[in-house]
Amino acid sequence: MKTHSKYVCQQCSYESAQWMGKCPNCGEWNSLVETIVSTRNEKLKIKNEKLEKPQKLSKIKLANKTRISTGIGEFDRVVGGPSTSSGQGGIVPGSVILLAGEPGIGKSTLLLQLTDALLAQRNFAVDFSFSRDKTHTVEKALRHSQNEASQNLLGSTGSCLYVSGEESTQQIKIRAERLGIKGENLLLFPETDVDTICAQIEEEKPLLCIIDSIQTLTTADLSGTAGSVGQVRESAARLAKTGKDLGIPIFLIGHVTKEGAIAGPMVLEHLVDVVLFFEGERFYPGRTLRSFKNRFGPTDEVGIFQMAEKGLVEISNPSELFLHERDKEIPGSAVVPILEGTRPILVEVQALVNQTSMAYPRRVASGFDPGRLSILTAIISRRLGLPLGSWDVFVNVPGGLRVREPAADLGVALAIISSFKNKPLPRGSFAFGELGLLGEVRRVLGEEKRIKEAKRLGFTKIISPSTCTSLSQATLFLRSEV
Repeated sequence: MKTHSKYVCQQCSYESAQWMGKCPNCGEWNSLVETIVSTRNEKLKIKNEKLEKPQKLSKIKLANKTRISTGIGEFDRVVGGPSTSSGQGGIVPGSVILLAGEPGIGKSTLLLQLTDALLAQRNFAVDFSFSRDKTHTVEKALRHSQNEASQNLLGSTGSCLYVSGEESTQQIKIRAERLGIKGENLLLFPETDVDTICAQIEEEKPLLCIIDSIQTLTTADLSGTAGSVGQVRESAARLAKTGKDLGIPIFLIGHVTKEGAIAGPMVLEHLVDVVLFFEGERFYPGRTLRSFKNRFGPTDEVGIFQMAEKGLVEISNPSELFLHERDKEIPGSAVVPILEGTRPILVEVQALVNQTSMAYPRRVASGFDPGRLSILTAIISRRLGLPLGSWDVFVNVPGGLRVREPAADLGVALAIISSFKNKPLPRGSFAFGELGLLGEVRRVLGEEKRIKEAKRLGFTKIISPSTCTSLSQATLFLRSEV
């Protein structure tokens, strides 16, 4: 018998044949979501077909699934792998990856370049496999890619499938030409019906499939419009099942709300294996790729890209990107080595302290937590006696990078004090450390990595928990001359 749908309250499981704005049982608004319901006969049939018995954990054998390197080192670093710290990693076959970000930030561009790099890497391996000395050259190709997954690609003639529900094939073609992508083995499929897409995936069996975007897909089994909670949840579930059954990685592009959260139901984030955020300021070339959930690797790695005329470019040395325009002799500037996963990055923190003309002083931060800025300002005022209660404090991290870790507290505080006293920090200095409410400087993780990276770039004066125990001691490093 055919399945049907009904509306189920997500709070109390109340069922209704039609949608209602308010649940009559628990009183919650907009909690009724359209859900597919199977009949009793269908449930028994599915149960008999897929009946499994409990197994002992010690008896379960692990499947040896080697990762597929995408050819983009910064992306492989974020999704993880056996040696993430060196930038090597890759996609787990059959994984479902959700890539979210603001409109126009470069999500489609990133995945379009990813397919080109993956296909180019695969073609490189295939070309070597048909040379005269097949055994020797194949081993050389595998060493070049540094990924055992290339063995799975040598005999494959598959392609990548790009499903577009927002743009036409002509629009994607224009972007591909701008990026210099020919797309010999890239299939474009403008479709929004998820059942048709799943059938196409089963027929083509591509190396990977990209869905742009998940909010545009629908299924005829539900009556809701595209982007509704029921449609997004059911479409993602069917794509995930298809990808895992066939061992094909599925990329889902998702939109974000004004608050920065992923648009759609929360179950979407629980359904996928990896959640990636592509961030950056639209007026800055820098872009960061972060992992907020990863079932196959760490969630503290970050990939750095730069938006250029012909697409995204990997940044192997991000410290130089964020410091190349720094003026060394201006008060209010401090260099802070932050730690993004296993990678130390040197960034500049700029501060401007100006006497306020309003009833309440302003605390404005760009690239830094405004709440943390208010705490640091209070610590400086209380522990050092600086009258910041009548001064506006502005903090900026140039380059579009967002500093989140507390290790930047000392550098931000010194930049504020430097601007207030009009005294620059010493030449070649860098500062890091967490500030407590009592004004003490606390130790942070990865101090050796931060110091090593700073010295590599020519910074020799260390202002850290090892050289000062309090904020008052750290201020002694300020130069007396202006």
